[in-house]
Amino acid sequence: MTIFICAVVTLLTLVYVFYLPGELYLGPEKTRAAYLRERKDAVYENLRDLNFEYKAGKLPDADYQSLKTSLQDEAATLLAEIARLEKNPPPASRRAKA
Repeated sequence: MTIFICAVVTLLTLVYVFYLPGELYLGPEKTRAAYLRERKDAVYENLRDLNFEYKAGKLPDADYQSLKTSLQDEAATLLAEIARLEKNPPPASRRAKA
């Protein structure tokens, strides 16, 4: 009897964990431009944090300059790609229904 109860509890637990309803809401579809804007915001925030850490004296000059240069390069690349996408928007893609 104990084995039967354990098997039922195990089965119910597995069904609860792995059951997927018919329709899943995955949120709004994210475009490449939206992703790039989010990444740009993150890079700008990293630059602000880097400046704060440098002014607080936690970073040596060489590290600050190399990190700042790499973040500025990444920001420039992101801005160029955002401008390119806004100038020539990609065709609307149709989403396949599953």
